[in-house]
Amino acid sequence: MDPFETLLKESAAAHGHLCPGQVAGVRMAMLGCRLIGLDNPKQRDQIKKLLVYVEMDRCTADAVAHVTGAKLGRRSLKFMDYGIMAATFVNLETNLSYRVLSTEASRDLCDVYAPEIADRAGRQTAAYKRMPDNVLFRVQQVRVHISELDLPGPTRQKVLCSRCGQVIRDGRHREENGRAVCRPCFGNGYFSHAREITWPDMNWSPVN
Repeated sequence: MDPFETLLKESAAAHGHLCPGQVAGVRMAMLGCRLIGLDNPKQRDQIKKLLVYVEMDRCTADAVAHVTGAKLGRRSLKFMDYGIMAATFVNLETNLSYRVLSTEASRDLCDVYAPEIADRAGRQTAAYKRMPDNVLFRVQQVRVHISELDLPGPTRQKVLCSRCGQVIRDGRHREENGRAVCRPCFGNGYFSHAREITWPDMNWSPVN
């Protein structure tokens, strides 16, 4: 794995700015990968062994994804909307799983670790670089129950919604009277009042 400062610089560039969450996320990912025995998670043979669950949709999640190479599109990155600054790292080959959580105490100790920096964000960023892992994080060894439908790889199941006809992949449908229904039709959608529209230039394509 690349050195911390290299990973942080690259992650901050990809994210758009350097912040305390980037520092915490890079360090969280480095620790998580060490714990599950992956020293270069972006390498082809190692990325296939890795699952990462992030529990927040903030700066830290981008850093964890950058360092590990885990991606939603590869199904190696899973988003669990818990609102907790934590991530779980799973080695699919060895079944080792560790959950790494940012400690609340670390925020209170920024004055101790970077007292010379006046502004709050700068002080937190510097302090998170200096703190030892056992101050910045708690670690839990966990068991993660992984369905075959959640694993990376090709689509394992496709069904049609019995109401709207949309294809539903990887077992994400609901059952209604023994028939498959997509979540929006079932009433579990994140949107409502959907209506089909047309739009100007709707026949445009990038190759014509």
